[in-house]
Amino acid sequence: MELCRISGQSAFKSGHLPRNSATRMTGSPEVKSPNRIFIAGMGFVGKALAIDLKKQGWGVSGTCTSITKKKKLEEEMGFDMYLFDAYEPDVATIDVMKFHTHAVVSIPPIPGVGDPMLQHEQLLKKALLGGNLQWLCYLSSTSVYGDCGGAWVDEDYPTNPTREVGKLRLAAEKGWLHLGQSLGLSTKVFRLGGIYGPGRSAVDTIIKQETLSKTQRMRGDKQFTSRIHVEDICQAIKASICASSSKREIYNIVDDDPAPREAVFEYARYLVDKKWPGWIKHSSKQRESTATVMKDGLLGEKRVCNAHLKNELGVRLLHPSYRSGLQSIIDQMDKPFAT
Repeated sequence: MELCRISGQSAFKSGHLPRNSATRMTGSPEVKSPNRIFIAGMGFVGKALAIDLKKQGWGVSGTCTSITKKKKLEEEMGFDMYLFDAYEPDVATIDVMKFHTHAVVSIPPIPGVGDPMLQHEQLLKKALLGGNLQWLCYLSSTSVYGDCGGAWVDEDYPTNPTREVGKLRLAAEKGWLHLGQSLGLSTKVFRLGGIYGPGRSAVDTIIKQETLSKTQRMRGDKQFTSRIHVEDICQAIKASICASSSKREIYNIVDDDPAPREAVFEYARYLVDKKWPGWIKHSSKQRESTATVMKDGLLGEKRVCNAHLKNELGVRLLHPSYRSGLQSIIDQMDKPFAT
């Protein structure tokens, strides 16, 4: 997807530049791209988005929590990185957000703390007021719907999270929408399904012959799990950036096929065995029974609808089903590996 540009606007005012960008510029007083994005939380999704946008000429900055990762993202990928500590935030890290035209928040809430950035809401508001930021997106989760008895749910379906993670997500959604609206920004919330992609999928788990965690085994009993490939998350974000006329604040970002976890792993085993016969020697590790796992309340059964993603943002999913997504992942692998 070719991204739109902000016509006639520079990403910076009064000649200010983010710290790292200024030091990297080779004597030129102007920034090449009028669009700059700040990604709070350069994790699996944030990193994929950063790589995608940088290829399209965007300036990219973001946060991480370790000096080692910061150095790697700066030196190997050319991003402008800042350390962020949820408990002792650097004011300069928050302040630099105002020099960007767009921002994506991809930091999960912390039990007992809530959203790590929103706990410094007044500091954020002061930093962003009068800055260049025009568009803000918070990456949430479909866990905010709670258990819906397997019903199809869209963005207007009542939220009723039963577990703490869902309650924290819902509180963060409301907080970011309120902050964005108070600053006059185009503010969006993306409720993501289960995220997967290269290096983070059922195929990877099987190839590494990893034992499923307690949480993974609990999910094995679910009849429906909505998923989304990281590539489709990236194209949804880009579509939203370009869809300036969109009035909707919240979008479900999921594929077309809410399927049981076991069905996904069965297909992943099939793909691995087809490409590398005999590699799966201990598949029982992935088949561990969920019977001995105590259920933690409701399983959150629901089928999440993505109609608004398609009809309003015009997104045509690259991977409408886990089958397409897993096939794409294994096609990119040259040989099996073990860790």
